[in-house]
Amino acid sequence: MEAYDIVVLGGGSGSQVATAAAERGLEAAVVEPGPLGGACITRGCVPSKALIHRADVIEDVRGAEAFGIDARVHGVDYDGITDAIHDTVYAKADNQTSSMREAANVTRYRGEGRFVDDRTIAVDPDDGSGTAEITGETVVIAVGGRPMIPPIDGLEDVDFLTSDDALFLDERPDELVIVGGGYIGTELGYFFGALGTDVSLVGRSERLVPREDDDVSAVVTDSLADYCDVYTGSEAAEVEPADERQGGEGIVVTAEPSDDGNDGNEAVELTGDDLLLATGRRPNTDALDLEATGVETDEEGYVETDSRLETAVDGVWALGDVIGRQPYKHAADYEARLVMANVLDDADRTVDYGAMPHAIFTEPRVASVGRTEGDLEDASREYEVATVPYDAAPLGLILEADDGFVKVLAGPDGEILGCHIVGPQAATLLHEVVVAMDGGGTVDDVAGPVHVHPALNEVVHAAFDELSSRAYSTAPDWRDVGDG
Repeated sequence: MEAYDIVVLGGGSGSQVATAAAERGLEAAVVEPGPLGGACITRGCVPSKALIHRADVIEDVRGAEAFGIDARVHGVDYDGITDAIHDTVYAKADNQTSSMREAANVTRYRGEGRFVDDRTIAVDPDDGSGTAEITGETVVIAVGGRPMIPPIDGLEDVDFLTSDDALFLDERPDELVIVGGGYIGTELGYFFGALGTDVSLVGRSERLVPREDDDVSAVVTDSLADYCDVYTGSEAAEVEPADERQGGEGIVVTAEPSDDGNDGNEAVELTGDDLLLATGRRPNTDALDLEATGVETDEEGYVETDSRLETAVDGVWALGDVIGRQPYKHAADYEARLVMANVLDDADRTVDYGAMPHAIFTEPRVASVGRTEGDLEDASREYEVATVPYDAAPLGLILEADDGFVKVLAGPDGEILGCHIVGPQAATLLHEVVVAMDGGGTVDDVAGPVHVHPALNEVVHAAFDELSSRAYSTAPDWRDVGDG
């Protein structure tokens, strides 16, 4: 039995804890059955955004006429697109494998790991060489998650795709039914719709991306209707193979009004070549044999930790999708840094997600940090709000980002409570707000600095300026031109 100072279960963000420990001269092991880098590199955010970039290029060409440019899309090499993206992301995973193999003090176990007790891990190598047992003085659980399969009648009788499968298809579906109105479903709905697939998108809530601020979800719902047939307030109740009456190929999904819908919804039958399930993700804890340990999980299988990310077992930590707090790669990296500090430096740091940003890569783009207006109303929190459209800035007007806006929520004392941006470069524009919030800054700390002119950051400047206490303002406002 090999003994290590640190054993990490999972080759994504958690593996960074192992490499940091190895740089300190500690002996570390990483247990991962698949490619290194986690879901983000090969099955999630990177390949999906690479696909979405192609959709953006197509949309730019199609929209060129509005700017006096005659351009057309003559064809799409779909297989070539997916092959190129696949080769790129798996090259990155291979490079990470090579780097770990060459690193001192780190051992990679390629296989499934499961607990024998609190500190002992049995590894079933994928080469069939026989089970190995390893121990760790410290253990980090970072096995991530996988697509959740909802209980839909008839699902066992049809083939279906998950978000893992949909990224590297050899051919573009002519017709696609997507079940799920969250960020995964809407992003893929935009991509396939922009490339010419007839997409039917089914979401339980009355609006898509319902966890966003209401103003944000309203825009996304309206804009996705340009790319998909959107059925909000509905849920997939049954799926079956198409019969001869329906063409004899593909699937038929029956969508019925959901508990979150309104009384005006009716049941509909939706047909497609393929069915894509994008109904969320679940933690990969069911194969860990956690019952052999004192590690506790909640009803959905997420590992429970304290505010330092330590589990109920001393010396056993958890981070990333497996704890279910913030389902983003950047959040997992943040949690990994915190675990590094607590394990290697005994820093006693606690998590703080108050300035944790996120983005949704639909058209238009969305980026948010902090609380929504609904959150504040539910908490009976006093706040002020300013919403400024993109055309307040000259570049926003030039880009004709008609549905873009920056919405700022602040306390009476200027505390930044939340910021929500819809429009071009939203994820990039948000970051000056994140920096201000992370440092305990106020509205004046965003409105005060000089902003480049003419650039889209002036929309952020203008929104924060509306709530600023500064005596003088030079924030741009080109709305009179746009309105004219």
